[in-house]
Amino acid sequence: MVKITGYETHDVRFPTSLSGDGTDAMNTDCDYSSAYVALKTDSELVGYGMTFTIGRGNEIVCDAIKLVSQRLVGKDVEELFADMGAAWNLLTADPQLRWIGPEKGVIHIATGAVDNALWDLYARSRKKPLWKLIVDMSPEEIVRSTAFRYITDAITKEEALAMLKEKQASKAEREANVRELGYPAYVTSAGWLGYTDEKVARLTKEAVQAGFNHFKMKVGADKASDLRRGKIIRSVIDDPANLPEGHKPRDPKTLEGKNAGPTGAVLMIDANQVWDVPQAIEWVRDLEEIKPWFIEEPTAPDDILGHAAIRTALKPHGIGVATGEHAHNRIVFKQLLQAGAIDVVQIDSCRLAGVSEVLAVLLMAAKFGVPVCPHAGGVGLCEYVIHLSLIDYIAVSGSMERNVLEFVDHLHEHFLYPCSINKQGRYNVPDIPGEGYSIEMHAKSIAEYEFPHGSYWVGAAAQKK
Repeated sequence: MVKITGYETHDVRFPTSLSGDGTDAMNTDCDYSSAYVALKTDSELVGYGMTFTIGRGNEIVCDAIKLVSQRLVGKDVEELFADMGAAWNLLTADPQLRWIGPEKGVIHIATGAVDNALWDLYARSRKKPLWKLIVDMSPEEIVRSTAFRYITDAITKEEALAMLKEKQASKAEREANVRELGYPAYVTSAGWLGYTDEKVARLTKEAVQAGFNHFKMKVGADKASDLRRGKIIRSVIDDPANLPEGHKPRDPKTLEGKNAGPTGAVLMIDANQVWDVPQAIEWVRDLEEIKPWFIEEPTAPDDILGHAAIRTALKPHGIGVATGEHAHNRIVFKQLLQAGAIDVVQIDSCRLAGVSEVLAVLLMAAKFGVPVCPHAGGVGLCEYVIHLSLIDYIAVSGSMERNVLEFVDHLHEHFLYPCSINKQGRYNVPDIPGEGYSIEMHAKSIAEYEFPHGSYWVGAAAQKK
């Protein structure tokens, strides 16, 4: 009988603000950071999890992680694994901690780190990557592992079970398909707001050569600059001369309604919540010339009706609406879907409170027929979300035709099991038995970048004196 005996946390911060990585109209000074946790047991088994922040305040999340992790100390891991939905309820049920949410803010993203660590522990105990652990579950096990509270007016357990059973027989076929092809990805690394025009053009060309055909650009600080940068990106991605040798045309089905250019390339834009609703509508209409597929986070992330109004206004222009990176919880997604407010669901692996809550959103999105394109613009997020997209494709929605998963080429070297991209611009399938949720960080990276006593930050402080 293996029990959870303790935990340790680390406040790990990377100085990405020095290079302009991660900059957008709202977040102009980003030090990509991980509030990191290791769940210890009385065996060699350890589970790793984290949530993502952009610097200051990361220590607050680490303190909250300690409070949530304490709820697991002394628990038998097999009893937890037998009902991961009940384990999730245990993590969220402390009435005093719930009061400072409920199910939102610091306490919720801390819960996400802990729940993810517990799932990592589970997958490692079965010697499987997380996605494989879940797609090998029966429909009943997946339903039992899902957080259903407050969403049964949108999807019931019985509906979810029927959906999963419908996909059960063909799971092996989809798994073989995605192992062969990889999972479709898009690139954001070329479109950060703090980059020069020359850097944007260079990175876009490199992305095209790497096989990508979906590209995202940050907007919202200056309209003229947005239009100029959008034209630069379009000039690169729409030029057949920039395509890699041996390029094969994309399946037209995957491009319908995406405003694809002559080479089949798709452009998306992201405002990171910077606009009011009328301003969002006007600004995006003025960018129609660069033919974006969707505008991401056009306004406040919990303004359901605002997103619905923006979507209605932009629909005649052929531009969709995407959001979810900052959606507090499954209830916000439920309302966005019920209101017909979005064309794309963008789950975040650790703003939601871990895998069990993510499963709830995947099931709702599948029922409403809205594609899931997860957010991954941050340290560790790409490592996390490939697992979630594989679960969605193989076990839940059964489709990856219109889905694309964000890829940002930053900081992967700090993880023992970094994600990777194939020559067609697709994620490779994680396939190492012991990697779990792929989020274990190198000890040397923690030693260097833990704040404020890691070697990098001690050196940086000394230079300021």
